[in-house]
Amino acid sequence: MKAISYRRYGGPEVFEYGEVRDPKVGPDSVLVKVRAAAVNPVDWKAREGYLDGIIDPVFPVVPGWDVSGVVVQPGVSVTEFAVGDEVIGYVREDFLSRGTFAEYVAAPVRTLARKPRNLSFEEAAGLPLAGLTAYQSLYHVLRVKRGETVLVHAAAGGVGSLAVQLAHHLGCRVLGTASEANHDFVRSLGGEPLTYGDGLADRVRGLAPEGVDAALDTVGGDALKASAAVLTPDGRLASIADGDVLAYGGHYFWVRPDPRDLTHLTELAEQGALSVHLAETFPLERAAEAYRLNQTGRTRGKIVVTVDWEEEGEVGETGD
Repeated sequence: MKAISYRRYGGPEVFEYGEVRDPKVGPDSVLVKVRAAAVNPVDWKAREGYLDGIIDPVFPVVPGWDVSGVVVQPGVSVTEFAVGDEVIGYVREDFLSRGTFAEYVAAPVRTLARKPRNLSFEEAAGLPLAGLTAYQSLYHVLRVKRGETVLVHAAAGGVGSLAVQLAHHLGCRVLGTASEANHDFVRSLGGEPLTYGDGLADRVRGLAPEGVDAALDTVGGDALKASAAVLTPDGRLASIADGDVLAYGGHYFWVRPDPRDLTHLTELAEQGALSVHLAETFPLERAAEAYRLNQTGRTRGKIVVTVDWEEEGEVGETGD
């Protein structure tokens, strides 16, 4: 099958587009015909070796953890999905090798849920990792509830834009940091925009003089410091970007695959409470460009890579 892969750590220049070994389908996995896969910052950090201390690579590595596609072969013990089911997944394993930037991926069922019917494959591909990060941070770690004031950093980004929508749906007042060019976008999601940078804590206090009940840091550094400074006495703090959050009494959070949480995100999308904004899409062979754009850190919403099947073979032609 065709895929994007790399044989050593490095920048986007290490990517190769071409044939790789077809995936084997384990008993508890399904073979997914990939329609789209989203780019996440953790993908390029893994490619550059920043995760080497916790996750072993098995080269060549096919990158990518987000996917939307169609089930073409269930594993022998799988009852959750059948051929033809449209699914989404945060397909993360405890090693780097069998990613989603390929024509097919063998995905453990614990990483999957059905695709939201009202989202395109491209939109749906942007939901799993970013959506689960936002959902688990807000619901399980910060435990936000109706009537609270929540601060979300990088509110126009992949995780931030979904976190704003989720907190708004819960009945929270949401303050979101973003560049001025993205303020109207943050408002459209249900948030009150704030410009990040020097003086942020003062701007937050100007909108919420008594402080915020919860803050989700997706940036680290000065944003984390400002978040800690504007919490109410009982305020909660979580970061997905900076381990120094522990020094402020907060939580350092790493998202995990969870089919129940992913199913809830599907339901919220189908209810119209959650949408995925696409910044740009690229064909699979141009994935390196997608990663370069993601590394600028200035995109609104999600960057997605698509697999064009119009000229490809039929389902099952994977050499299994």
